[in-house]
Amino acid sequence: MIVTIDKFSGFCWGVVRTIDIAEQELAQGEELYSLGDIIHNPAEIQRLGDHGLRTISTANLESVRGKKVLIRAHGEPPVTYKRAEELGITIIDATCPVVTKVQERIRRFYTDGYQVVIFGKKEHAEVIGLVGQTNGEAIVVNSLDEIGKVALDRKTVLFSQTTMDKATFHRLKEELQKKVKELVVGSIEDEAIEFHAKDTICGQVSGRDKKIREFAAGNDVVIFLAGRTSSNGKVLFDIARDANARTHFIETVSELSPAWFEGVTKVGITGATSTPQWVMEKVKLEIEARFGATSQESVQSQYSHP
Repeated sequence: MIVTIDKFSGFCWGVVRTIDIAEQELAQGEELYSLGDIIHNPAEIQRLGDHGLRTISTANLESVRGKKVLIRAHGEPPVTYKRAEELGITIIDATCPVVTKVQERIRRFYTDGYQVVIFGKKEHAEVIGLVGQTNGEAIVVNSLDEIGKVALDRKTVLFSQTTMDKATFHRLKEELQKKVKELVVGSIEDEAIEFHAKDTICGQVSGRDKKIREFAAGNDVVIFLAGRTSSNGKVLFDIARDANARTHFIETVSELSPAWFEGVTKVGITGATSTPQWVMEKVKLEIEARFGATSQESVQSQYSHP
């Protein structure tokens, strides 16, 4: 059995940036609080927690008056920044630049009188931040079945949570184009962040579609590693499983099942854009140790911890 790690897996650059910012602040030895889980991966949350990062919610902001609070990659609505200022909190803003661009575009269209429609998950942290740019007036739809929420007689702009699947977004766009008299699709075009698309789904998520399909199809069994609350993890897992029915989702190494590896010669390990390389390496070593795999050097990602 040979085990390989998908060379295109691991942290997206937006998550790398957020983790780097957190580590730089923690290195100064001061208290640092993350507003919500810094990423949707328990192992990485624990690692940073061991270095002093504490997680709080917006409801706890008053308890950290005068402290440093990190805004994670998902971003926050304007009311969070306003409340932090009132409490004398120093904001360490690690919002992903792609998310910041989406927020700016939404705010601009809202100010111009557009009905803002966001394809996403209403309770997701990023979507809460996006809706906040419209004083809570944006309409969030998660499927074609929810198009009925949209007022068809208003000029409308369609945006997306950055980690949603591109195929459904385009189907939603096509349906709205049939029904809404004036529809604009929000866009981001910025060479500095290498994002060229007619929608606002992150290029590092949508760009993995083809690569993860090829990787999954090229292995007998695929272990997909991600936090269970990871939005892009759910999207990418479904894509991998579509290409290879023997794709298994795990959050920790303890979930590995011996039955998955019986008679298998090629095992692939991949994950979400919030899955650390060091965690995938740990899973690889466990599979090799427990199921008699032949070691094969994996390709290191852009961000790895021992």
